[in-house]
Amino acid sequence: MTTRLDIISDPICPWCYIGKARLATALASAPEGVFEIHWHPFQLNPDMPAEGRDRRAYLEGKFGGKEGAVRAYAPVAQAAEESGLTINFDKIIRTPNTLDAHRLIQWAGIEGVQNGVVDALFDAYFVQGLDIGEHEVLADIAASAGMDRAATLRLLATDADLEEVSAKDKQARDMGVGGVPCFIIANKYAVEGAQPAETWAKIIEEIDELVRAES
Repeated sequence: MTTRLDIISDPICPWCYIGKARLATALASAPEGVFEIHWHPFQLNPDMPAEGRDRRAYLEGKFGGKEGAVRAYAPVAQAAEESGLTINFDKIIRTPNTLDAHRLIQWAGIEGVQNGVVDALFDAYFVQGLDIGEHEVLADIAASAGMDRAATLRLLATDADLEEVSAKDKQARDMGVGGVPCFIIANKYAVEGAQPAETWAKIIEEIDELVRAES
C-alpha cells in the first residue's frame, strides 16, 4: 500500500533541497512505492518583484549585512555537504520570484513528472546558478523532464494557474505552515524541516508496520 506524502516547499529554499536529498537517501533503502509524492507551493518571498532581486543585496538586507548573511548560511553549507549536495553560492546572482516555477511544478504534476522537475529546479538554482524566474530557463527544465518546451513557454506567457497556485500557497499558510519544507503524511501527520535520513527511515518503518497490521 502506498502512502500519500505531500511536500510543501519552494525551489529556492536550501533546506528544501537538503530535505529532499535526505528523504531520497531513506527511500533508497525503503520498500518500493512506499510514498506517493505530491509537491505544493510556498513562496519564501511572496512580495518579491516579478524580475527578482540581486541576491547579495537581498541577503544582506534580510540578515543585516554581509556578516549576518554568512552566519545564516554557514549551517546550510555544512548540511548540504554532509548530505552530499553541491551548492554553488558564488554562481547565484539573483533571487527570483518563484511563482512561475511553482506553476511549472503544478503542470509537471499533471504530466506525472513532478519529482524530475523539482530535482531539475534545485539543480538549476543551487548548482548551475540559473535564474529560475526566467521563462526560457523554466522551459528548458520542462523539456529536460519530457514536457513540451514550446507549450510550456506559451503557458508561462499567460496567467494560467496563477490564481490557483497563489491560493494553494495561501492555504498552506492558513494551515499554519510558516516555513518549509513541510511534509504531510497521509493527510494526518506533519513533519517539519529537513529531517535526517535516519528519521525518515524510522517513519517509513512505522508506516510499514501499520500497513502490515491493517492487512
